[in-house]
Parts: sequence; structure tokens; C-alpha cells
Amino acid sequence: MSTPISDGTEKPIDPLVLQAMHGLPDDFADFPRLYQQELLPTLLSREEERQLAAREATRWTWIGSAVGIVGAGLAILAARVPQLAIVAGVIGFAVVGAGRSRLRKFSQEAKTLLVQPVAQQFDLAFTELPGPQPTINDLHANGLVPGWDRSDYEDRITGVRRGVEFEFFEAHLEDKRTTRDSQGRTRTQWVTVFQGQCLRFKFHKRFLGRTLVTRDAGIFNRFGGQLGMDRVRLESPQFEKAFEVYGTDQVEARYLLTPDLMQRLVDLEKTFRGGRLRCAFVDGEMLLAVEGGDLFEPGSMFTPLDNPERVRELLDDFAAIFNLIDSFTDPDERLRLERD
Repeated sequence: MSTPISDGTEKPIDPLVLQAMHGLPDDFADFPRLYQQELLPTLLSREEERQLAAREATRWTWIGSAVGIVGAGLAILAARVPQLAIVAGVIGFAVVGAGRSRLRKFSQEAKTLLVQPVAQQFDLAFTELPGPQPTINDLHANGLVPGWDRSDYEDRITGVRRGVEFEFFEAHLEDKRTTRDSQGRTRTQWVTVFQGQCLRFKFHKRFLGRTLVTRDAGIFNRFGGQLGMDRVRLESPQFEKAFEVYGTDQVEARYLLTPDLMQRLVDLEKTFRGGRLRCAFVDGEMLLAVEGGDLFEPGSMFTPLDNPERVRELLDDFAAIFNLIDSFTDPDERLRLERD
């Protein structure tokens, strides 16, 4: 594979780029060229800015650490006031945080630089800070996420894949909890009840009932499901070990949860580096939630921007979503789209 250069000849793709992109699905085959020809020049143009931000963050990390350590030492050894050591530590952390503000801002810009071209390649819309997401209410109504008092959303991706409309976003849900001690004093704290990825797909297959897939709860499985839903037995031992399935229609649940789809759900959880995946099939749609770390992130800003592994990690995140969609795309529709 090669890429054209200014004199009309073609410059071969860097072997390191080819190696980094190896093993991706067929429809990602053009990304080595896209990376080297279009994305790499943009990343290199911002590399000096990254280096300056990284050096500034490192410098203030040393300064903040020194403030905290020296201040704590003086508070304990000289002033003999342990409480001041805590204050010194807090000030030190604050200095470190303030010194990294430029690097954090650059990291947000780098995310857009990396994710936007990939999304555009597949005609997808990407919004880093999308605001409240109505889909979260449907996830809650179907028992996929708990209730919350405060929420935050990011990295919304929408579009169509092989005729399937889909929506993806990350959510952080918190519950406000108040406790009272023996002296009547109250304490309020925010507790994270869900942090991870949420997805919504328009399903190709027709179905009238409801099917719920949850993580295996061991001896507590008999309390699973919702009103009017019974336990569904499947043919995949691996899937049965990890998940429990409940539905209003046993035959329909088995029709929806094909062996391929079950395997893709297991793979998705691994790719998203998360856990406790659960999903529901309702009203012609598939709703899914999985608890995990942030996806579609640009990686460490203390390493060069032009490292192709940055893009590879993003492509793996996209590929995981695409693989899941492909597993329940109607076969005839998939062949027609591939021919077109």
C-alpha cells in the first residue's frame, strides 16, 4: 500500500503504520493511507504544542509535589501541627492540578483531531459534549441503569451502519445520598451508580415481546427479570456462564439471541474494557449498557501525537460497535449493501 506525494509518485505506507492497523475489519482497510496522508500531517503540526504543554505539566508536578512534601515536613517536624500537613498536601495537589490545565485542554483538542476524521470516514456524527440524552430514560425504564440525581454525558456518536440506525454515548450517573450521625448532623455525598457506555440500535428483526439480558447473579438469579418475564435457556454454555436471559416469549428470545450475537456481546465487553453488560430487546430496538472506562480517548499526552497506536485504539472502539451491529443485520440486507 502506498500514498501519493507531491511529485506524482507514491510514497509507501510506513511499515509501523501497517503493523499498527493490522487485523482490523475489511472496511477499515483504507485507514493506513488515511492516517499517513491526511491525519499524520495534522498531528505533526500540533506536536510542538503538545511538548510545551507536557513540559509545563511536568514542571508544575515537581513544584506541587515539593510544596506538599516540604510543607508537610515542616508542619510535623517544626510546627508539630499534623493538621497543617494535610493542608500542605491539599495545596500541593492544587498546584499540580492547576499546572496541568493547559495539557488537559490540549488533550480535549487532540480527541477531536483523532475521532472526527474516523467518524467522517463512516459518515457518522460525533459530539464530544452532547448534553442530556433522552435515551438514558429508556435504559432506566428497562432496568439497564439505576436511578440518579445528577448526570453527565460525553462522546455521542450517531449514524447508520449497514442500514442500522444507532446511537452511542458515555454516561456518568450519580445518586445524592444523605446520612445522619448520632448527634443529628447530616452529611451529603454524591455516589456514582453508573459510569460507562450506552447504545441504542434499530433492530432489523421483527419481534413483539421483551427480552432482557443481565449479568449472571449466581444464587440470586431467581430474583432476576421483571414482571411477566421468565428465565430463558440458551444453547451457548459460555454465554450461560456469564449472562442470564429473561423474556416474555421463549421462542422469540432464542430467535433474537443467535450464537453470533451472543459471542459479539461477550467480545464487546472485553473490547470496552468494562463489565456488567446488560441489554434489552424492546419495541423493535436493542438497548445496551456496559460499565467501563472512557472510550474514544486520545491517550497519554506525554507521548508523541504521531504514534499510530493512538488511532488503532480508537478504531478498535469503532470496530467493536460495528461488529455488534453486523451480528444482527439481516443477511439479505447485508449482502445488498455490500453489493451497492
